[in-house]
Amino acid sequence: MYTSDMNENKNRALRTAAIYLGVSLFTALFGAIYERFSHEVYSYFMIYAFAFPLAGGVLPFFLLGTVKTKRYPNTVLRYLFHAGIATLTVGSIMKGVLDIYGTTNSLTNFYWFAGIPMVILPVFIFSLPEKKAEEKRNEAALSWT
Repeated sequence: MYTSDMNENKNRALRTAAIYLGVSLFTALFGAIYERFSHEVYSYFMIYAFAFPLAGGVLPFFLLGTVKTKRYPNTVLRYLFHAGIATLTVGSIMKGVLDIYGTTNSLTNFYWFAGIPMVILPVFIFSLPEKKAEEKRNEAALSWT
C-alpha cells in the first residue's frame, strides 16, 4: 500500500469521526430539547442516545485515523457498521420517546436485535488477519492461469 493510500485512509477515517461527532452533538441536543418540553418526564434511553454515535462512531474512526495502519475497512463493512450504529441510535430515541409518552411497545426491542449484530459482525470480520484474505485472492488468481 502506498503512502498516499495511507494518507487518504487516514483523512477518510478522521472525516468520518468528525461526522459522527456532529451526529452525537445533534442527538444530545435533540434529546435535551425533547426532554425540556416533556413536562419533567425523563428517559435514560433519550438522555444517552448520543452515546451510540460517540462510542461507536467517533472513537473507532478516530483511532483508525490516528494509529498507523495499512488496513481500512472496505465499503460493505463500513456501511454495515454505520447502519448498526444508526439502528441503535434510532432505537434508543424511539424507546425514549415511548417512555416519555408513557406507553410501552415490545417492537422497540427489535432495534437492539437488529443493531447489535450489524455492529459486531463488521468488527469481527475486520479483525480477522488480512493474510488469509490475501492468500485466497492469490489462489483465485492462480486458478485462472
